[in-house]
Amino acid sequence: MTLESKTNFQQFLDRHDAAEWSRALERPLPSVHEVDRNATAIWFAFFPLNLRHALAQTEDAEQLARKLLLQGKYSLREQIDSSHTFLYGHRFWPQVKRAVSVRASRTGSAEGISLIDEIQKIAEGLAAEVKAEESLLVGITAVALMTLQQVGLAAFDAAPGRIQIDARHAKQTPTQILRERAHDDSQGLFGFLRTTDKTWTVTWNENDTTARFKMFHQQEIASAATTDKRDWSQVDERCTVNEGPIPVQCRSASCGTCWVGVLSGAEKLSPIEARERKVLRDCGYIDTDEPRPLIRLSCQAQGAGAVSIRIPPWNGVFGKHLNEVQSPKSKVQSQQD
Repeated sequence: MTLESKTNFQQFLDRHDAAEWSRALERPLPSVHEVDRNATAIWFAFFPLNLRHALAQTEDAEQLARKLLLQGKYSLREQIDSSHTFLYGHRFWPQVKRAVSVRASRTGSAEGISLIDEIQKIAEGLAAEVKAEESLLVGITAVALMTLQQVGLAAFDAAPGRIQIDARHAKQTPTQILRERAHDDSQGLFGFLRTTDKTWTVTWNENDTTARFKMFHQQEIASAATTDKRDWSQVDERCTVNEGPIPVQCRSASCGTCWVGVLSGAEKLSPIEARERKVLRDCGYIDTDEPRPLIRLSCQAQGAGAVSIRIPPWNGVFGKHLNEVQSPKSKVQSQQD
């Protein structure tokens, strides 16, 4: 879609790059309900605008994807309705999608408004429509606007807009979900005496009661996942037989394949060390100095309590590429060309 054929609202969204989105989200995130605060931040890490721009601006996207070692479903266009099932706000997706489509289709100038104001205005209107707390709509509304920016209005409108979780889990309340996340495994009557033989539950899909495995105290998440002997290669081609649901290759913080988002329990994981932090940055997954960030390499993160994680649908190494493209030398060369 050319710039001329985009609506004013789409052009408004296009004026916001990844850095501007990051700054904008700093204000809405505190107003996002606790049940979705981490999930919203994780979703934006899973579907970075920088990667979308890199693939859109190259002459050969497939060649660049191979260079960046991209595996799995990295195109948001293929998962418009399903990319955000781990947000509680996904339950309101049909209404959110419709509201964003209507807003994007309106004629008239979008000047004089901010991204933050748009997110909160749409969420406010939706809260009244679905009779839910506004805080439950803010995160999923931000997700919808970013999805629209990345895939375009035609693809966004063409998606069915259906809820992608079963009725049982869709009926859960935020309180129930938060209570489940906060629950740590009982270690028995004399559990306080147990040390290395403690076991903790890792939940990797809160919408599937079978998506759990046990982790020994201070065991790496990826190692614990191998106890799930189901053939996950039939579900995700990045997985290998008998290695569990988390795609993993090196187990030494080198490849970045096993990255995960931590919905709850980040404080129960071992602090991030220099090697893991470097790989996360090189891969482009996250750049933070937090000791226990929401994005981790599961082959390095050791557990000391129950955690809930989300497995990204793709992996790759694009952080170095973006740094090269955006370096001062590259910018000067681009201007000379």
